[in-house]
Amino acid sequence: MIHRSRARIAVIVTLAILAFILILAPYIAPFDPTQVKMEERLKPISMEHLLGTDHLGRDVFSRILTGAQTTVGASFLILFISLLVGVPFGLLSGYLGGKIDRIFMRIVDAFMTFPDYIVAIILSGFLGPGMFNLVLAIVMVKWVGYARLARSVVLTEKQKDYISMAKINGMSSLNILRRHMIPHVTGNVMVLATLDIGKIILMIASLSYIGLGAQPPAPEWGAMLNEAKGFFYNAPQLMLIPGLSIMMVVLIFNLLGDYLRDHFDVKNQKG
Repeated sequence: MIHRSRARIAVIVTLAILAFILILAPYIAPFDPTQVKMEERLKPISMEHLLGTDHLGRDVFSRILTGAQTTVGASFLILFISLLVGVPFGLLSGYLGGKIDRIFMRIVDAFMTFPDYIVAIILSGFLGPGMFNLVLAIVMVKWVGYARLARSVVLTEKQKDYISMAKINGMSSLNILRRHMIPHVTGNVMVLATLDIGKIILMIASLSYIGLGAQPPAPEWGAMLNEAKGFFYNAPQLMLIPGLSIMMVVLIFNLLGDYLRDHFDVKNQKG
């Protein structure tokens, strides 16, 4: 019990710090993240520049802070849109069944024929570079997983006796979905979404690294890695800092996903 309480507190504190950084990054960044100062290029870590400067004299600490808004903020936006599209789609498909469900499965099969990264790269390349197109491409890849998860839960639940009793008592399909299906779907979707955030962050960073995401001079962790690769031997921190930032945030969300999975497993066992 004490172990669970400590884990819950650690998760809440970590998420609160991350949310604070995401919201207030432009206000707490000590320098303009896009301002070029060639006379200060490749400066080491110091009291003035906490993480040094890059090849254009821009403050790395300021770029990491504001880059979190781009990388992590875009991940939350992608996740939100994917849930908004995928969950209702899966709920209706699983509940209505028949021809609608068969059409849905053909769409899902088409999207899941290739790995997420391959499809995202193809779509991003077709749409062109830029964060808007990158977000659109990843949403087109990610909504399918949430739709399929919601559908599988609904297919399992609608066979149970309490759903049959609800129909016999005259409960409308909308009320059945709202009162019975959505609560069962929510826990599973939350766990998948939390674990998926890390994958989305990695996808955004990797696509930006190859030039399909954020464009210079916008601060974004994957783009920062790309810009710094030519200076790895002279200033390795320019790659290590954004790389470690990506790794730490992904690890945080993976730990949160594991915690939520255990939490909902306990609830289901008690039920």
